[in-house]
This record gives sequence, C-alpha cells and structure tokens, in this order.
Amino acid sequence: MLLEVRNLHVGYGDAPALWGVSLEVDTGEIVSVIGPNGAGKTTLINAIAGLLRCRQGELRFDGCDMTRVRAHDYCNHGIALVPEGRRLFAKMSVEENLELGCYRAAARPARTRSLEHIYALFPILRDKRRQVAGELSGGQQQMVAIGRALMARPRIVLFDEPSLGLAPAIVDDMFDIIARVRSEGAAVLLVEQNVLKAAGIADRAYVLEQGRIATHGLPADLLQQPHIREAYLGV
Repeated sequence: MLLEVRNLHVGYGDAPALWGVSLEVDTGEIVSVIGPNGAGKTTLINAIAGLLRCRQGELRFDGCDMTRVRAHDYCNHGIALVPEGRRLFAKMSVEENLELGCYRAAARPARTRSLEHIYALFPILRDKRRQVAGELSGGQQQMVAIGRALMARPRIVLFDEPSLGLAPAIVDDMFDIIARVRSEGAAVLLVEQNVLKAAGIADRAYVLEQGRIATHGLPADLLQQPHIREAYLGV
C-alpha cells in the first residue's frame, strides 16, 4: 500500500479535529474523501501533506513512518499538495510559480522537460507564462496550482477542493485533468464537496463526518445509501 493512515488524531491547540481516521491509497488509485463543510477534510489533507502534526496514530508512505519526517521533507518522499484556494504567489509570473514546484532535488534536473509537460497539459499557460499569476482567472490559477504540484514529479498528489469557486464548465475540465494525473502514474487523494464528480472518477471513497470516517467503499455503493443520498445529493 502506498499511503496508509491508521487511527489518526489531529487537533488545533486543545481542540481535536480528527478522531481515529483510517484510510488507504494504493499506487495507481484515485481515492476520494467527501463530507460537509467543517468535517475535517482540509485538516486531513494538511496532516498527510506534513503541514499539521499528528497527535496520535500512524501515517506511512511507501512503508516510511512519516510522523518522524520533517515537514519540509514530505515533498522529497513524493507527496505533492494542490491546496484549497490555490495559494499562488500572485505577483510572480506563471512560470516562476511553476518552477517553485521543482526545487525537490530529484525533480530539478527534469525542470525543462517538466515545464514542457505542463504546457502540453495546459496550453493556455504557455501563452501566459510571463503574466503574473494574480491576473489569471480562477480556472487558470487552478491549472498553475496543479502544474506546480506536478513539477515535483510526485508519486501521490493531494487535491483539496479543486472545484471550489470554479465555473461549471471549468469543473469538468479539472476532473478530466485529475483523471489524467492518475493515468500518467501518480496516485490521487481527492478531497471534494462535489460528491457526484468525485465519485465519478474515484476507485474508492471515504465519507468524513465530524472528524471521523462514517463509511467507505465503492463510490457506486455509497451513492445508493439513503443517508448519503439525502445528505449529499438532496434526494
């Protein structure tokens, strides 16, 4: 198993946010985590990315105990994050933002090849490579955020609410890109409120509610559960 999370507890100060969360992502998989606002989805992603420390439990990546790894070394193990809200450097150019992704030692020699790959994936970014990122549309900024993560040549990409704030037509494109990321060799852990879109590309899914995993399984099976249909689909 590539990523293993076992009985994970995470909190902010004295306030617990995740209780006993367990999940797995294997090589070549897309795994979705769905749930309402405030369920702890971003906390989970940030803990797996090394941005939050685990109070209790196991977090292993390719057999390595990540709770003993320094936060800035997570990327060197092959973990890349596409954060909620993109978090680009608004006054830097598109290409400068992309190049920030290849500071990982293993990725640096492939800088030119990786840039060409990103521009092939998102042709509009080649045209705008000298433009400052803050002037881009929301969808274009999301492309830069995904490209920056892929520049690190990761083994797993963590997506935190990639469709948030995007126009419906752009959302379809984003999910096509996420599926392509998997087809090119990286595993994907996807946190997303758009249940139907997330279920449509995932191999497996987990439902996170109030800091705990409420249920998990095949997306098609989850979408047939009355609680899921009522809470997330309104039917």
